[in-house]
Amino acid sequence: MGPDTQSKTLMTQLHQVFEQAWKLHQSGDVIAAESIYRQVIQQLPRNAAAHVYLGIAQFDQRKFKESVESYRRAIAIERHFPIAWNNLGNSLRMLGQIDEAERSLEIASQQKPDYLSPLKNRGTLWIWAGEVERGLHWYHEALKLVPNDPELHRNLGVIYLLQKRYAEGWPEYRWRWSFMGGSRPSHPYPLWQGEDLQGKTILLYPEQGLGDAIQFIRVAATLRAAGAKTIVTCTPHLVPLFSSAPGIDSLLPDGLPMHERVDYQASFIDVVDYWYGRTGELAVGAGDADLSKGYLNASAMLIDYWKRNLGNANAKKRVGICWQGNPQHHADIYRSVKLAEFAEIAAVPDVSLLSLQHGFGMEQIATVPFSSAIMRLPDNIDKSGGAFIDTAAIMKNLDLVITTDTSTAHIAGALGVPVWLILGKVPDWRWLEQGETTPWYPTMRLFRQEKMGDWSSVMHSIALELNRFKDQ
Repeated sequence: MGPDTQSKTLMTQLHQVFEQAWKLHQSGDVIAAESIYRQVIQQLPRNAAAHVYLGIAQFDQRKFKESVESYRRAIAIERHFPIAWNNLGNSLRMLGQIDEAERSLEIASQQKPDYLSPLKNRGTLWIWAGEVERGLHWYHEALKLVPNDPELHRNLGVIYLLQKRYAEGWPEYRWRWSFMGGSRPSHPYPLWQGEDLQGKTILLYPEQGLGDAIQFIRVAATLRAAGAKTIVTCTPHLVPLFSSAPGIDSLLPDGLPMHERVDYQASFIDVVDYWYGRTGELAVGAGDADLSKGYLNASAMLIDYWKRNLGNANAKKRVGICWQGNPQHHADIYRSVKLAEFAEIAAVPDVSLLSLQHGFGMEQIATVPFSSAIMRLPDNIDKSGGAFIDTAAIMKNLDLVITTDTSTAHIAGALGVPVWLILGKVPDWRWLEQGETTPWYPTMRLFRQEKMGDWSSVMHSIALELNRFKDQ
């Protein structure tokens, strides 16, 4: 066998190895895939592709520093490697190294001018850095390559909504249904798009996370006030919480068959969209409910139970805190805060802190010097009665909730509990770009990050306000 034949055989075998590892990677077994990539590197340390594959595996495990090192090794081996430059830029973005990320993404585009990914990534880079118009420029440049790309249109929709450009934003945001993971439930009913609902029956359902479901369950009351009969379906564990929501004629767990005529279907967010198109107003109300008093309720028996179990906290102001969202959320790195950042808040006198954190982030309590100042709830809360059932009753016994942008914020706002929301430099669209208050929740106050990555100044402002609040 000659050298050329040996080389071709090796390349074929290597391709098969990468293909096998990538299938494992795509199936979710990133650890197994990483092991194979490392084996290839051990045998062929100057194989640039293997370093890139390893970098992707590290990125997917949120090991951003390690992924940067892997991509740089690949580039050191093969300078003209646009995929490596693009991925390097994306990892640097996650580390907050904005200028270096921009340079890497620019090189990727220079090496391959028709390469879509670095254009998308440059848009996302600058939007998250707070330079929204600069980010929009790159999204529009990307659309020149792929005019019907659902992700780009969805991204434009989110930014336009953030900017209160609702007439442009809602049509663009509808592209989410064509984007990965945006499949609508397989109901046979026509989509409601603003038609008259007098005497009609509409099936409503949440489409995204728990926070979205809690915030937008209110649209049922909006539509019933417009003459509709409303049927709401949701996951079974949300049924107990939503049973207190106004404007719902029938509340059913997902999967149950419909035994009555249904004229239309819509997700909760569809209703906000098409209600705006019909009336020029966002569906921020909840029928006749006084939003300052909340539109969801907690069980009186549970409220009393937790009042007795929480004690009087020595007559201090009792403040619930939540710092960590779902780490798998694409924006978690920009919206979650390390518990250590709460140190100044924990030092405010005559305030008793209670952890509202569940699951992810709980391990941080043991690592902070003020851990003894944080009251911890039993591990079994919300396990028997349904999602947030205990949490809602606990919140009703608190003077204040301080939280990052998680479902905890929405529960507090929906209950009418005072809540201070910690927002990153570029928040989710519903919180807009400016302002300390929001029409969605009258009892909510917004505390905004001025510089990406800088939480200390935000927490300092909250601590100052907490000093005033405790004396009220």
